[in-house]
Amino acid sequence: MKEKRKVTLIGTGFVGMSMAYSLMNTGGIDELILIDQDEMKAQGEAMDLNDGLPYSFHKMKIKAGSYKDCKDSDIIVICAGANQKEGQTRLDLVKINTHIMQEIAMNIKKSGFDGIVIVASNPVDILSYTVYKILGSSPQKVIGTGTLLDSARMRYLLSEYLNVSSNNISAYMLGEHGDSTFISWLNTYVGCKSIIEYIEENDLDMHDLNDIYLDVRDAAYKIIERKRATYYGIGVALNKLIQTIFNDSHEILCVSAYLNSKYKKNDIFMGVPCIIGRNGIEDIIELQLNEVDEAKFAKSYSILRNIKREVKKDLGLV
Repeated sequence: MKEKRKVTLIGTGFVGMSMAYSLMNTGGIDELILIDQDEMKAQGEAMDLNDGLPYSFHKMKIKAGSYKDCKDSDIIVICAGANQKEGQTRLDLVKINTHIMQEIAMNIKKSGFDGIVIVASNPVDILSYTVYKILGSSPQKVIGTGTLLDSARMRYLLSEYLNVSSNNISAYMLGEHGDSTFISWLNTYVGCKSIIEYIEENDLDMHDLNDIYLDVRDAAYKIIERKRATYYGIGVALNKLIQTIFNDSHEILCVSAYLNSKYKKNDIFMGVPCIIGRNGIEDIIELQLNEVDEAKFAKSYSILRNIKREVKKDLGLV
């Protein structure tokens, strides 16, 4: 008998419901549970999605639920928390969202859940660490979306600039999902050719690459300035991550993973390329970094480490 694929979404805001809508359209799961502090909203969202099921190509059970539904879920996706507002950085959300995440993680733990948790709330690296510490589960079962969307943005903009399909561009944004994120050009490829080599051969301007990096880094600010929130891109990215887990695809995706000696960093969640499968993070890929990349990685690590220390003290985490 085919295994039942059950996903529980905690937080029915724009991001969570963009993911839910994407899942309804692509299929790949059997049951979707919606949990929100505002129970009426969760019920309304479930009703709205169910109205579209007769026109969907995939059968799916969608309903509002409670933390009791977490126990037999395969994957829990956390999108709850305060949203980033215009002028705010993701790190400005630390205090309020770590306390929200603490309560959510404790409720998940009480349910007896033993599956995979995906954290999409910001600041995602810090909140992934918070969930990991409270759940006390295997680090491979806690995945932050990290630089998953940043990497997609980079691939998209490079494909537009180079006029090459994004499917044939390999690019990973590393470090914090925030202002200190960076691209390792040394590890960026167009097909099987390094991007630096490709740029030189096609007589393109290397300075354009830095402009593209800045556009990727600042993309969220520009979108928030124009429409107050970002949600479609991350909604589709979450769908991709869920499908990769359920299908045991062993694809390499750049997510926020727990580093404990990898990249010479310890006790921290950061965006790095990982092999994703049915067990969550199957392996972390260590890229060869040059001195410039190492310095950028160290800066990103330092920022997150200092905030992590404050969060551990504030929440009383061991």
